[in-house]
Amino acid sequence: MPAVGKDPEGTLGDPARFPIIVFSLPFQNLDAEQTADLVAECGYDGLEIPLRAKGQVEPERAPDDLPKFVEALAKRDRPLLLAATDITRIDQPHAETVLRTLATLGIRRLRLGPQSYDPGRPIEGQVSEIAAALKDIEAACRELGLQAGFQNHSGANRVGGPVWDVFSMIRHLDPKHMGFCFDIGHATVEGGLSWPIQARLAEPFYTAVLVKDFVWKKTQAGWAPDWCTLGEGVVGRAFFDWLKKTDYRGPIAQQFFYPLGDRRQMTVRMRSELQVLKGWLEG
Repeated sequence: MPAVGKDPEGTLGDPARFPIIVFSLPFQNLDAEQTADLVAECGYDGLEIPLRAKGQVEPERAPDDLPKFVEALAKRDRPLLLAATDITRIDQPHAETVLRTLATLGIRRLRLGPQSYDPGRPIEGQVSEIAAALKDIEAACRELGLQAGFQNHSGANRVGGPVWDVFSMIRHLDPKHMGFCFDIGHATVEGGLSWPIQARLAEPFYTAVLVKDFVWKKTQAGWAPDWCTLGEGVVGRAFFDWLKKTDYRGPIAQQFFYPLGDRRQMTVRMRSELQVLKGWLEG
């Protein structure tokens, strides 16, 4: 099978420099052909797929089910560029199966599973433990020609929330095989006005860039981020103006964590957000 999951070639100024892909979580109930149809219909360049427990593809089913999505997308000239996994340790069940399947199919990039700190234990020791696990994953990815990325999440106990913590864990690893799936939405939640520092710090390690927007909403528990339509919240085009000046040339994944409605409404909203993102990248 050809390595149809490999990245499009691109150079600075070339539109292929930033293939815009969509995370299929909101429509993960669709089969491979239906998913590929929706991706093409909305105008995305490719797909990020949930390859994890209760995801669109279950980890143990990866060798059988993932090729169906790769082939369906290839028929529509779209690659599967990123897999969202729940891998946090190389020795966990199905981790090796997932990695070897991705390598066989030519899907070079993967997103690692989220982690949280135990508030009852010293943080420094937990950082060391997670760093050791990431080093082992990097070694496996080096062997297979893959590039894993740790996503920064927002939240009181989230590993990667400050960005600095994960940077300290991976700073001596090879960014070709271990990096960040840098989420500008979560970085803005946690970073407020200082997100440019986190973005610059992580940039040499970018595996992928993840995009979503939010507004602050007051709840009974206090202020909390409420995910919303891109361009209507706190995240602005400044990050993308900066991104265009960097050497990064990988995928940008749009993610949707607010209700999109039925199939028709979903298509309309995804197309609309895609045009906003394209405008920010082209302007």
